[in-house]
Amino acid sequence: MIDRQVRIGLQLQPQHMDYATIRRTASEAEDLGVDVLFNWDHFYPLYGEADGLHFECWTMLAAWAESTSRVEIGALVSCNSYRNPELLADMARTVDHISDGRLILGIGSGWFERDYTEYGYEFGTAGSRLDDLAVSLPRIESRWKKLNPPPTRDIPVLIGGGGEKKTLRLVAKHANIWHSFADVETLKHKLGVLHGHCSDLGRDPSEIEVSVVGKPESRDEMYALGARLFTVSTGGPTPDLTELREFITWRDKLNA
Repeated sequence: MIDRQVRIGLQLQPQHMDYATIRRTASEAEDLGVDVLFNWDHFYPLYGEADGLHFECWTMLAAWAESTSRVEIGALVSCNSYRNPELLADMARTVDHISDGRLILGIGSGWFERDYTEYGYEFGTAGSRLDDLAVSLPRIESRWKKLNPPPTRDIPVLIGGGGEKKTLRLVAKHANIWHSFADVETLKHKLGVLHGHCSDLGRDPSEIEVSVVGKPESRDEMYALGARLFTVSTGGPTPDLTELREFITWRDKLNA
């Protein structure tokens, strides 16, 4: 059984603000003591003005690798459909080196149809996108073993989603971190399903860090169920770190 302390993440949504604001907010979050700094992998805003300001995920992660010094960084989550898996593995390895071993590879099967249609990717179905992810994950793992130089560490893989037949089995097989968007009761059920997949595959479920959306009203119950990575979000035009500060204070009391 792995005994984990609570960690706090910030998803800095790369929408509706210029890059100077993004860089400044990332630095402020690191100074406040956040553990993980996430962006997301989309090409257009998800909220607000549909054609508002927006920046690309992986070039931003490379910049964060240089502009930060302590926090882990990653996408919550990178879309498997947008890049060849061998290329994504190489990109992740490169950002891993730039950051001195602070990258988390967050990955999912994708869902935002506008990204696909505007950029010329085949949208397919939820099932076909998950099948593609199942093919990509071992290709990524294989490529990491072939790269020269190799990654600085075993890059943690975060998989987001809660599909019980496919996604959670991929989590049990490949992930170091599972990110759930579920409420308390749903999380309890999904954890049971995940543990079942781990049992089938001969894996200790405590090896997988449970990551959830940080909500003040449910965090204590989520913690009691085993969640240890709590991520709050902010975006533009004026990012607000008030909730992040409060979650960091809560973390420090629990971890003392």
